[in-house]
Amino acid sequence: MEPLIKIENIHKIYNPGENEVRALDGIDLRIQKGEFVAIIGHSGSGKSTLMNMLGCLDVPTSGKYYLKGYDVSQLTDNQLSEIRNEEIGFIFQGFNLVANLDAVGNVELPLIYRGIGKQRRRRIAEEALKKVGLGTRLKHKPNELSGGQQQRVAVARAIAAQPPIILADEPTGNLDTRSTKEIMEILKGLHRGGRTVIIITHDDDIANQVNRIVRIVDGRVENDYLNEEREDA
Repeated sequence: MEPLIKIENIHKIYNPGENEVRALDGIDLRIQKGEFVAIIGHSGSGKSTLMNMLGCLDVPTSGKYYLKGYDVSQLTDNQLSEIRNEEIGFIFQGFNLVANLDAVGNVELPLIYRGIGKQRRRRIAEEALKKVGLGTRLKHKPNELSGGQQQRVAVARAIAAQPPIILADEPTGNLDTRSTKEIMEILKGLHRGGRTVIIITHDDDIANQVNRIVRIVDGRVENDYLNEEREDA
């Protein structure tokens, strides 16, 4: 079966020359549709740079990235934007919510970019918020929500358009223990529902809750293995 994501010998070099930084140094990676993967590494390991590549937010210095069989390096900026909007739901550590919009308004944003009409996108946004347990917080703005609730709004925004890939960058990094557990349960539910879920993290406790762990060290894959204890997570 053709993998959903195929990365071949990807390099990302900043400041080429004498003081160059090899953020990614020959990464090979394949992820099948429906996998639940953690990409783990310490600060400076290259994991965030790899996330940017996976999310079509950046392009490699060299190497190939195939998404659903398409060579991403050959796509235009508009085509990359379309992929980000239709194929990938992003969840960020900093929530990235718009302060002057309520929860529904924030979840509606990617739906606007997809050209979905006002009434339909309002219904979709409200359904997504209910799925993450915020059915009674639809009209609350970010400053009226706890950190955990804000992250759930961000999750609802990521899943509203039903993208096949969920890419979560340190999704629990700013959360307390209870909120962390809630967000991880939502992500596990998305995986059980058939989504491909990729979590970027520095936290071993988070990584140990998924099915496959890819450990990045100095821009290279040090380990890539199935987490047998969580095979049915």
